[in-house]
Amino acid sequence: KPHRRITWEYVLLDGVNDSEQHAHALAALLGDIPSKINLIPFNPFPGTAYRRSGPTAIARFQAVLGQHGLTAITRKTRGDDIAAACGQLAGQVQPRGRRPQRRPARLAS
Repeated sequence: KPHRRITWEYVLLDGVNDSEQHAHALAALLGDIPSKINLIPFNPFPGTAYRRSGPTAIARFQAVLGQHGLTAITRKTRGDDIAAACGQLAGQVQPRGRRPQRRPARLAS
């Protein structure tokens, strides 16, 4: 019988969900479910109120999960320059309005 685990993605937000108490609560929520947790530091982008957790908070969070027997991996941050990361993507949004109509090209006869 293969050893199967569910992989969870957990985005860490500074002061929102990155405390040791949050890590204990996450471990309690997962209970005995065979799990692997990917800890993803948040990539801030213009206009957001959220910030990335610091390295110390991330290390403590990961250590608490380990104390509960859970495997937790911290993802490397990439894509800061384009406001992108695993599941996190921010882009320039055009204001809503009327779209110019496309007309089909005429074929030469």
